[in-house]
Amino acid sequence: MVQSLNTTAELTTPGISYLGIGAKYGKILVGDRAFEFFNDNNVEDYIQIPWQNVTAVYVHVSGERVSRRFKIKTDKVDLDFSAKESGSVLKVMREHLGNEKILRMPTLWDTIRSHFKHK
Repeated sequence: MVQSLNTTAELTTPGISYLGIGAKYGKILVGDRAFEFFNDNNVEDYIQIPWQNVTAVYVHVSGERVSRRFKIKTDKVDLDFSAKESGSVLKVMREHLGNEKILRMPTLWDTIRSHFKHK
């Protein structure tokens, strides 16, 4: 049985993990000590990311809408997740990480513009 890193769960919502091939459906748990994902089909398949290991969280924003997908960048790997309530997930994560670690994903035009600025 998996032991949670958190002592209190601040938000629990259905979510999707895009680690490896295909998507895995499960529960996202955001708590006082870590971000956690637990697979619905296999209890031994889980992801636990302590807050001190998170270097940044990237999210797609178009206009005023926040995308369902977000990327958590850690000191070792980048992990992609999706949640219907991604705005709520990001708000709780911001309380633990601060504004400087919740970042907007660059758009296609930002990428093209930066490519030409460097030449």
